Amino acid sequence: MASQVILPRLGQGMESGTIVRWLKSEGDPVEKGEPLYELDTDKVTQEVEAEVSGILLKVVVAEGEVPVGKTVAFIGEAGEEVPAEAVPVAAQAETGTEHPPPVDEREEVPVPEPAPISARGNGGRIKASPLARRIARERGVDLAALSGTGPEGRIVAEDVERAAVSPATAAPAVAAAPSAGAVERVELTSLRKTVARRMTEAWAAPAFQIVMSADMTRAQELRARLVERHPDERPTVTDVLTKVCALALMRHREVNALYAGDAIELYPSANVGIAVATARGLIVPVIARCEQRTVADIAAARADLVARAREGKLQAADLEGGTFTISNLGMYGVEQFVAVLNPPQGAILAVGTIEERPVARPGRAGSAPDLRPGAGGFADGASSHASVVVRPMLTLTLTCDHRTIDGATAADFLRTVKEFLEEPGLAL
Repeated sequence: MASQVILPRLGQGMESGTIVRWLKSEGDPVEKGEPLYELDTDKVTQEVEAEVSGILLKVVVAEGEVPVGKTVAFIGEAGEEVPAEAVPVAAQAETGTEHPPPVDEREEVPVPEPAPISARGNGGRIKASPLARRIARERGVDLAALSGTGPEGRIVAEDVERAAVSPATAAPAVAAAPSAGAVERVELTSLRKTVARRMTEAWAAPAFQIVMSADMTRAQELRARLVERHPDERPTVTDVLTKVCALALMRHREVNALYAGDAIELYPSANVGIAVATARGLIVPVIARCEQRTVADIAAARADLVARAREGKLQAADLEGGTFTISNLGMYGVEQFVAVLNPPQGAILAVGTIEERPVARPGRAGSAPDLRPGAGGFADGASSHASVVVRPMLTLTLTCDHRTIDGATAADFLRTVKEFLEEPGLAL
């Protein structure tokens, strides 16, 4: 008997997903564990693997949104019959839902006809998947200028993505300028809806912030030496900071914690999430067990996750298990900001840019000022007066969930991070 291909639940809270495209066609042989189709969830777009081997007998849902647990295809032996009740009506196969798609009142209803080659159906309506339309709105791509590669010339997400990165291949969009005072409505994507929901949850938590500045002289020297030793990985300050925070979390496990309603869960490993801005929205992939990794290893893992996040190729597992988050806006010249909690995590660290600032250095009895670059301001001499020196300073803002972490605990943790950055040897 043919085996059903069921839309899986890829993460906690997932209720549906959008099939972007099939990687196999009907009649193709399929091996167990081989990528079968691409599925877009509220967090990532990832490949779903076949659970059995055989022939892809029937694709029930070509593309579109599908609830978890629904049959989307059948795999079996060549020539094997597919249960008739599983074969959908045309509307269900087209959209992945049990009802026909809503008709845009501004467009003419298409009249069924033999499969056209153009993406336009009879009546001028552009045939495109829901995901393709959504991406086109986000990227500003004119669907009318594209040729679809999907079934019956239908425009699919890949066509829009290709046009977005190679705009010269598509005809320029000619759009009428909006009238004065016109309001443009942009529908929320599934990812933006998830971000909105989680940020609302975060603001409901009793949060507080503490701020410290660290002298990054030693950390920058360390980073420069690491780049020399590991030119392929090219560790960044963020990678050094990730390692430092992981070691500090192991010394202050109360911060490496999740709020679980009636309990606080303390984790044995520092699984650090790195906030990444993508075209679809903010995503936080996780680097597991950072306290056990070298800085170069963290750099390689971070580069891979960031690249896949921006290409939309993260797996659900890449986003799970985080115990602490770092959000760095220093590359935008931001000096200091407050990051919103990433629930149920107990803390998130906001990192600004490293900037040269004048810093007062206290003098010692019998010392004289030493203003050489990298010097502490005084060498052995005969003055007890303080001096002002210029140092590369980094502002760190820690946001904490007060249900999980107390102020003194947070301050002690951030002080440890500061000490490790200013003198990395202390982390050993």
